[in-house]
Amino acid sequence: MGSETECIPIVGDVPSRTEFPRRVAVLADSDTRWKWGALTARRLAPDGRLHGHLLRGRATPTVRQLSEVGVRADSLGEVTGGAFAAAAGRDRYDVVVLACVGGAVQALLHGLRHAWRDAPHRPVVVTGYVGVVYEKLADGLLLRHGADVVLANSRHDAERFRAVYEGVGADAGAVTECALPFLGGTPYAPDARRPFTVVFAAQPSVPDNRADRRHLLERAVRHARAHPGREVLIKLRSRPGEHTTHIEELPYQKLAARLPGGLPPNCRLVYGHMSDVLDRTDLLVTVSSTAALESLHRGIPTAVLTDLGIRETLGNHHFLGSGCLASWDDLDAGHLPKADTAWADRQGVAPDGSYARAFDTARTRVAELAARPALPPLDPYYSAHTAPGYLPGILARHGFDPQGRPLREPPPSRGAVREAVRGVLREAARGAYRHGVQRVAPVVRRLGEL
Repeated sequence: MGSETECIPIVGDVPSRTEFPRRVAVLADSDTRWKWGALTARRLAPDGRLHGHLLRGRATPTVRQLSEVGVRADSLGEVTGGAFAAAAGRDRYDVVVLACVGGAVQALLHGLRHAWRDAPHRPVVVTGYVGVVYEKLADGLLLRHGADVVLANSRHDAERFRAVYEGVGADAGAVTECALPFLGGTPYAPDARRPFTVVFAAQPSVPDNRADRRHLLERAVRHARAHPGREVLIKLRSRPGEHTTHIEELPYQKLAARLPGGLPPNCRLVYGHMSDVLDRTDLLVTVSSTAALESLHRGIPTAVLTDLGIRETLGNHHFLGSGCLASWDDLDAGHLPKADTAWADRQGVAPDGSYARAFDTARTRVAELAARPALPPLDPYYSAHTAPGYLPGILARHGFDPQGRPLREPPPSRGAVREAVRGVLREAARGAYRHGVQRVAPVVRRLGEL
């Protein structure tokens, strides 16, 4: 990647430029977490050099996904968890941002603790969440405990985070309120020069079954047909074959291809940066996507769908009291939800200008910690004492032994090599079968109909 960086203005009382952290490492395991981690690093250290590391795994972002995120780093490479811990022990970073799933964060905290065991000075470790925290609150938070700074994206989250840590007797001092780092953009203003635009922000794993996903798609299409003067965009996160934070088993692209009559002329699938799509949005519709927070921040009418119920598994229960809950029937009838201002303020998305100072406290805290001559060893809540039946499995899955040392992989045996070859051949066969069923067979059928 190039050395081009985003310029973020500094607002409020912060340390002098000479005290800002100069070298920041970000470890991310998906495109959305890279976006959060890299932009968080820019907010915390506007003048620092950004060194990106992509955790090798199923969701490692592609070049296209990285380009769509649009965040440039001074260096960027792919690593394993063990290699990152070893490199962080050698390189003189001022701050390390762990933008990963909870289990990976916990494993890295133990791995970094081991790597820095003899170091006279270590970096400040920062972690947090990419968006709405609507499930596994206690589990995810305790897996992140041990970082110097645990960022909360709103006052609502900060209160919940502290309550969880205090509830188990863990130190809650790391919890620091800020906001999502990618909010911004032009405040909403209707534009009569273009069609009224409805954007359905799809999610990879919500809902998680074909019938519900097909219902949402069909209702978006029905809305387009009922309002031919409107433009309906179905905003997708990834192209077929790409992975993001969550695996998408039933992509909308395939469901759309099987719709009777196809998509109407005023309805289409779109990709790209969410901020660019929101620039032309008059109504944002979603089940529970973080895009709703971006939309609310701009003052765009935002609908959180109730068609499939209001359920914890969907995440739309997070928006209780927001004023945004609505069904496709409501939207078909012309309803434009209006967000409750008190709710929006507690969620850190109120479009009142306060966002400009949202990172002041976190920036000052990180700079103060980075300026200390030494920091104590990382001290996660989970240990061999508190979680002897849980922690070792987490560490092993991410390549560390119970002491946080990177696991050494033994040379493969002949049997293991044979099994690996069989696995490759099986996957190739599956790929050939899918290609035959999805691509070749329809062509053959069409030729037979000629």
